[in-house]
Amino acid sequence: MPSSNPLKYVLAIDMGSGSTKAAVVSSAGEVIASALRHTTTMMMEGGAVEQDPEQWWRSVCDAAKEAIAASRVPAAQIIAVVCTTLWAVTVAVDKDGAAIGNAISWMDTRGAKYNRAVAAGWPRVQGYGLFKLLKWLRFTGGAPVQSGVDGLGHILFFKNERPEVYARTFKFLEPMDYLNLRLTGQFAASYATMFTYWLTDNRNPNRIDYLPELLAMAGVDRAKLPDLRPVNAVLGAIKPEVAADLGLAPSTRVVMGSCDGHSATLGAGAVDNYEGYFYIGTTAWLSCHVPAKKTDPLHMLSAMPAALPGRYMVSAEQGAAGRSLEFLKDILYPTDSANSPIDVYADMNRLAAAVAPGSDGLIFTPWINGVLAPHEDASTRSAFFNQNARTSRGHYVRAVMEGVAYNLRWLKGHVEKFIGRPFEHLNFIGGGASSDLWCQIQADVLGCTVRQVANPRNANAVGAAMAAFAALGEIAVEEISSRVKIAAEYRPIEINRRLYDRQFREFLEFYKRNRAIYRRLNPAVRASD
Repeated sequence: MPSSNPLKYVLAIDMGSGSTKAAVVSSAGEVIASALRHTTTMMMEGGAVEQDPEQWWRSVCDAAKEAIAASRVPAAQIIAVVCTTLWAVTVAVDKDGAAIGNAISWMDTRGAKYNRAVAAGWPRVQGYGLFKLLKWLRFTGGAPVQSGVDGLGHILFFKNERPEVYARTFKFLEPMDYLNLRLTGQFAASYATMFTYWLTDNRNPNRIDYLPELLAMAGVDRAKLPDLRPVNAVLGAIKPEVAADLGLAPSTRVVMGSCDGHSATLGAGAVDNYEGYFYIGTTAWLSCHVPAKKTDPLHMLSAMPAALPGRYMVSAEQGAAGRSLEFLKDILYPTDSANSPIDVYADMNRLAAAVAPGSDGLIFTPWINGVLAPHEDASTRSAFFNQNARTSRGHYVRAVMEGVAYNLRWLKGHVEKFIGRPFEHLNFIGGGASSDLWCQIQADVLGCTVRQVANPRNANAVGAAMAAFAALGEIAVEEISSRVKIAAEYRPIEINRRLYDRQFREFLEFYKRNRAIYRRLNPAVRASD
């Protein structure tokens, strides 16, 4: 029988780098049903990394229909759709809203030389012209990434190497904005999604718009950028044909939504200023809300518009994290793990649990795609070091878990300096938080209590849904944190903490001593000339 629950619901679409999840979430913060579809990332020569926007849309529709059917919630009770997606990904669309080819991924480095050219000037400071850098920092809170992995780098790549695409483009959109276009027919972006294009004046989080000075400095046409809307904007009703296809009521509204890191902050229960959390999925980051715009350009940290109106957040992103474990999985389990008779990740967790903390001195550096925060370094790569004849599969797995934790500890120190206080505890979300072993490793390495959020894989969807309920006036923002449940707390084990303190120092020393070697080995991806 259909549910007679008087609660209201939101269909939350959570699209990451490797998969799309649809979840029906109640106003109490409960995930009633969810469904998952995988998406493909195409990695090619020359730093090209792309995805197919049509595959995005198919995955959204297929997952949404499955989740709605499984929830057995009457269509009239699903009052809105909201999207939360990966960001710093650019798709060019024509006037009809059709994608012109593939989207450029956040891992794509083909825009590097164009970002560097735009940023160049005299006097030169860390690859930037000083006066240009000061202007970007003043207005946006950041600056173009010299490895080209941001939205500006993508647009400049199109302009310089795909001029026919640039000419045909009506608007450049982020994934969330593209999905909203497919849902509503509206070309729009939020204050938050355009942050990594470095073209907006972010000094007032309640009134953000493109700045002519920055557009001129970057050489980007304003007409090719979508109009900006507040993060809590209600775009309107869903397109009738989409509602019919998904099984939703024609009156279902579409709320603007937020980038995955922004919605994750709410899904982690980190609503108050300085309430910290970290995420481990394909990527990893450490984040919290902050009360004002602030920038630390030396360590790639800046306050950016948050998922809540009028708020800022700071996020230190590591880059590949769970992706490192996925790469190791493909090496250790070379057959098709999707059809394996065993749960491959559970088996990897079992192998790692059998190895003593510290992995007998084996250390892994998780920089598969270079270093982001706290030092942008596109040349550096990942490595296992200090292997010996007794190193086993379990050592490799545990070392990857520990290496991701070391990198998060590196970020944690700089974020704590940024906010002017230490974190007493950190909430943990994402697929990595499903592992009790990884939770304890994080507590031991980070040196603070780690709180495992219940249902951590759905935190992004829950956060997006809670923001949508708040935007629609169904709940107050202050109620969001109480709807996020904590499954368990992990405190540092002192003997492990001391061991990890020593190995963390060697982790940093390895980075410092080998940067020059990586720059010589990988000259084509050097972050600066």
